[in-house]
Amino acid sequence: MMTPMNMPTRSIAARAPGMSRPVLQANGLVKRYGALVATDDVSLDVAAGEVHALIGPNGAGKSTLIQLLAGNLEPDAGSLHLDGHDVTAWPVHRRVRAGLARSFQITSVFPRLSVEENLMLALQAGSPRRFGMWRPRSQDVALRRQAHELAEGCGLPKSQWGLAVGTLPHAQQRKVEFALALASRPRVLLLDEPMAGMGPEDSVALADLIESLKGELAILLVEHDMDTVFRLADRVSVLVYGKLIATGTPQQIRADARVQQAYLGTEEVSVWPVGLHGGEAA
Repeated sequence: MMTPMNMPTRSIAARAPGMSRPVLQANGLVKRYGALVATDDVSLDVAAGEVHALIGPNGAGKSTLIQLLAGNLEPDAGSLHLDGHDVTAWPVHRRVRAGLARSFQITSVFPRLSVEENLMLALQAGSPRRFGMWRPRSQDVALRRQAHELAEGCGLPKSQWGLAVGTLPHAQQRKVEFALALASRPRVLLLDEPMAGMGPEDSVALADLIESLKGELAILLVEHDMDTVFRLADRVSVLVYGKLIATGTPQQIRADARVQQAYLGTEEVSVWPVGLHGGEAA
């Protein structure tokens, strides 16, 4: 199957053996809501070409951190650098143009427009070309071809390209949203629970798609499915009550007593959820 990265994209540095240079780097991010500290001096980075997973119990501050990184929230303290540039004060649209894209827990698409129209709009928004008002978007052959390649690469069958996205099953709408994020040709992709609401078969298909992007994009993945996390992640960071308590390889995180304690209140490895025990994840 054609992958989304077959389409023209920005030049992305090849992934070096071991850990590559950070593309996204957060330093001491703090977000307060009154007395509640949602993110407490959080520092992490995502290297070129890696999948860096962010896990933690419900209410740990994962979605708040994603919103800080994407620019939907302003931090009370700390900084964020994208490819070496300080983007802490940049609005969302400027971060997107610089190569930072995200998906949402709740599907965010144009429900009345077709799959093709959604993708053409997203591609057009990210194009350096200027479009005249006299030229209908529907007549742009190159733009339509890119939209079709992107839809195919994200597992959306041709029979659905002309359908309003709002009429599609939830799993297919999630694929459209994923394709919309890729349409901006990102260097860094923030995925906030991309498997949410999906059945096992669709979850596996989306995990396959994310895996196909490894080495092409830097990906920060927030996900509750631990089997998916340990299958895909090069590194894993653990957030608890707004604090980052551990970062390491999947093997290091499995063996970390602090992480075990945070999840279950016990250090007994034998009672960990599937995918977090000492053996290999499925």
